[in-house]
Amino acid sequence: MSGTIRLTINGETVDVQPGDADMNLIDYLHERRDLTGTKLCCGIGVCRACTVCTRNLLDSPMEKTLACSTPVSAMRGMHVYTVEGLMQDGKLSPLQQSFLESFAFQCGYCASGFLMAATAMLDHLRAHPIDSAQLDETIETWVGGNLCRCTGYVKYIEAIRKIATPYTRNGA
Repeated sequence: MSGTIRLTINGETVDVQPGDADMNLIDYLHERRDLTGTKLCCGIGVCRACTVCTRNLLDSPMEKTLACSTPVSAMRGMHVYTVEGLMQDGKLSPLQQSFLESFAFQCGYCASGFLMAATAMLDHLRAHPIDSAQLDETIETWVGGNLCRCTGYVKYIEAIRKIATPYTRNGA
């Protein structure tokens, strides 16, 4: 692949050198950007610990992307968001704070994947609220494929529900 690849990571425009175009996104984040919050576990996209959020344009909806199996070249022109980008002005995001207050993680290895999948879900809910009766099903759709080897699923769902409820119709 020839030419520089330009993308944005956590709000910073980055020019990726041609020699790095075929790297998996997770390797690029770790090795070239020193962003190690995104975790590599299975390496084949099954566990989803490597989930990051991406979008084409700033006003398009966020999508989940598996950084372990996505080449950097596929991110040309994209906006990529990692767990490091969730903090604002040195403060945890409301979702991160909810995870902390809900004791949502045990070892924490899968936490960034859950956080990013839930972040994409929240982005969609802000634009298109759902009926509150659909919230648990929506959470399952967005984060149900993420694996937690410590089996912390109940706490993750509780933490996500706390933050997502206001984005539902009839939300508290």
